[in-house]
Amino acid sequence: MVPPLPPSVTALPARARRTFRERVSGDPTGAPGWVRDIALVGAGPGWFEPGGVVWRVHGDLSTLVGGVVALLGQGAHPLAMAGVQRHSDYRRDPWGRLAGTARWLVVSTFGSAELAGREAARVRAMHARVRGTTGDGRAYSASDPDLLRWVHLVFTDAFLAAQREVGTDRLEPRFGRRWPDAYVREWARTARALGSADLPGSEAELAEALEAFAPALEAVPEHLLRFLASPPGLGRAEGAFYSGLAGAGALLLSPVVAPLAGVPGRAVRGPRERARLVAARTQLRTARALLGPHSPSEEAARHRLGLGPRPDWLS
Repeated sequence: MVPPLPPSVTALPARARRTFRERVSGDPTGAPGWVRDIALVGAGPGWFEPGGVVWRVHGDLSTLVGGVVALLGQGAHPLAMAGVQRHSDYRRDPWGRLAGTARWLVVSTFGSAELAGREAARVRAMHARVRGTTGDGRAYSASDPDLLRWVHLVFTDAFLAAQREVGTDRLEPRFGRRWPDAYVREWARTARALGSADLPGSEAELAEALEAFAPALEAVPEHLLRFLASPPGLGRAEGAFYSGLAGAGALLLSPVVAPLAGVPGRAVRGPRERARLVAARTQLRTARALLGPHSPSEEAARHRLGLGPRPDWLS
């Protein structure tokens, strides 16, 4: 359980909550239409058990760190990076890109089966348009099952590592020590829905699958490293908060990718690295006290399932 925080923290202004949620969601209300759809479209559980391991991993603020780790991992595959560079506005609109990634994650996690299926169809249609040739003549397609598999692997590994190292709650008491295997096995459903196959069903298989990609990987581009080190448009307080999380992310990257990104990754664990992870976990616990126990997406799902009240932002 998260220890209680002093009133000076829990009484922080509502404006900070709105700013954070607007930043992450890309919507001034903090609850864009696709979040509202989680509450309103379909009935009953979706692809994942309410309150189950996927809900708990993706409902935790450690996903803020996991997102940084996942983007570093994605950048190590030159064909995946080509698709991002040529078919998105991540340099001009990084927060819009973040919101787009968050949309798939949270809708497939918390939405009804109907809504998750609709979202998968939308993403497949978008992927079908992302194709081309790199400067050295290599063809890429976002619908390529092998490329989809790589993106799924690095995202799964990133969110798993973030939850384990800086998650605001420990999952062993509820799910047992093998919860990482359950997470890897269950979350694979989303990759299959997008057209990928041969997906790992355990943490050990995930590590083996990442290692098998090593010959195809290259150094993460400098422009992506600079962007992730200091995204544009952050205020002073936001920048300080982000810096702590990005520093933790550099310690969570898979040993397969870490050398290509020039960061320590999980292979380095001394007193300094452990202190940095503790500091990031403290940041996230403080943020959770400010934001509340559930994200708008989880609030929406809980309302749809009759497990929680109608969110104020839904009226």
